[in-house]
Amino acid sequence: MHAVLVIALGSIMIERFASLPQSLRERTRFVRLGAAQVPALLAHPDWQRPAPTMIWMHGRTVSKELDAGRYQRWLRAGIAACAVDLPGHGERRLDGWDSPTQTLRVLSQMVGEIDGIVELLRSPEWKGGFDVHRLGIGGMSAGGMATLRRLCDPHPFVCAAIEGTTGWLEGLYPKPLDEESDGSSSVPSVDVQGSSLGDGPVAHDANSVRAMDAMCRLESWRAIPMLALHAEMDQIVPIRVQTRFIESLRAHYERAGQSASLIEFVTFDRTGAPSEHAGFGKFGAEAKDRQTEFLRRWLRPETA
Repeated sequence: MHAVLVIALGSIMIERFASLPQSLRERTRFVRLGAAQVPALLAHPDWQRPAPTMIWMHGRTVSKELDAGRYQRWLRAGIAACAVDLPGHGERRLDGWDSPTQTLRVLSQMVGEIDGIVELLRSPEWKGGFDVHRLGIGGMSAGGMATLRRLCDPHPFVCAAIEGTTGWLEGLYPKPLDEESDGSSSVPSVDVQGSSLGDGPVAHDANSVRAMDAMCRLESWRAIPMLALHAEMDQIVPIRVQTRFIESLRAHYERAGQSASLIEFVTFDRTGAPSEHAGFGKFGAEAKDRQTEFLRRWLRPETA
């Protein structure tokens, strides 16, 4: 039985490597990080010199192998990647965890795992290859929500990059009818990868939403550079809820004596992407290039 399991796991690993471009495969390792055994794709420019590192979290229903072009750009810029599978996704898939009803459960577990991931990047096993003093964090959609919630507490990150997401979850999710004082919905909204993908709006318990909501924790947010990319016609995370969050965060920076220009908010009109949400369609390459340049500016990789 053990031999069969090893063979099966080996086949899965080969398949995951085969899904990556050759130039990325040569610099990638698939590992399990920490007691939680978080599946991670680690990619390093040369596996020799210390490199600034970006922790990246994908969106709901997909996996860490998505969007190899992003990681290739980072490597060419001298930036290492630590891309992880969200709870219940990818290598740790669990039935039902990619459902919109489980989004807050996924976020809560992921946020709790991030510190352990950072600590594992310090491991002597990597011989200092992942420079935790030049560490960025980011994600798309649900991964971006986890990013924004984690940044509300003390952290080691020097910059953040997010896509197609929001830090105002109370504005995104409709309240259950029995929680409405007047029977009306607070802000019309849909869940991440929601109605246009057949899932429909999903209401969540108000306490669970608030626990993962960055908007109500801005006073504890340390001002760091952040790049936010969003499609203006996004049908999954409406731009209005992210615009409201960005405006509130910029106001917080100014109250703290920091420049609101540390937050870059870039939008794209009519991308042609599925539900105008994932990948930015015809603007995909531009979005990746903008993100890479932002990370190069703030993570300061050594030039080759």
